[in-house]
Amino acid sequence: MAEQLKGITVALAGPRKAEDMAKLVENMGGTALHRPAQGTTFLDDAALREGLIAWTEQPPDLAILTTGMGLDALFETAAKLALADRFLEVLSGSPVAARGYKTVNALKKRGLEPVVRDDDGSSAGLIRGLQDYDLQGKRVMLQLHGETAPQLIGWLEQAGAAVSCVQPYRYTQPEPGALELLLTEITEGQVDAVAFTSAPQFRFLAQHAREQGQLAALVQAFEERVLAVSVGRMTSEALKEEGMKRIVMPEHERMGSMFVTLGRYIAANR
Repeated sequence: MAEQLKGITVALAGPRKAEDMAKLVENMGGTALHRPAQGTTFLDDAALREGLIAWTEQPPDLAILTTGMGLDALFETAAKLALADRFLEVLSGSPVAARGYKTVNALKKRGLEPVVRDDDGSSAGLIRGLQDYDLQGKRVMLQLHGETAPQLIGWLEQAGAAVSCVQPYRYTQPEPGALELLLTEITEGQVDAVAFTSAPQFRFLAQHAREQGQLAALVQAFEERVLAVSVGRMTSEALKEEGMKRIVMPEHERMGSMFVTLGRYIAANR
């Protein structure tokens, strides 16, 4: 496995843990390029504070957590408001549904366990987990990830729940020029693979390509020359929405597994 990426150049589209991912690629003999296709803005603003105060003053019948990073951000804001103990008490006192292993781990380190969780790391998987849960007339607090979740919110409301949302951060466009550089490297075959760790990374790239009249060239490059590597199902869905068919994805949503799976795919197709 140590040399499975020998001679392979991998563009890393994720801004978070880019150094850790680069080390993984280099330890497998490859070359890593930092090409963040997304920014992240934390929202320590009035809306977030109001959401936390509402959450702690009127505990919901069900809390739905979608990211470990978001839960950490909520606790950081709660600490600034001197509400950390109360927030933990409220979370401990109401059922919690969780999406993704990082969310489950973030709960575990605080002594909490979800009563419902997804089966595959996606919002659709979370909905499947909630199918038998009686939501009629229930108040649900939903911690959004970096973008809105219309499918999940729509399903909850159809099931009879009253949904309130709190969003600790949102995904934003990367630095000017970053998407143009990555698009050029992909369409000109200067990289062998691109690793995506969230759906917005590909959405921002695809939108930029569309604006430049290069979307068809981007998709063709991924189908013929450059491997699209996805960390998990939610990220893969964003690729599929634009017609992508060749996607390398690990069975379990882990950064390390993503590159091991890439290595195996390359070894099998050399």
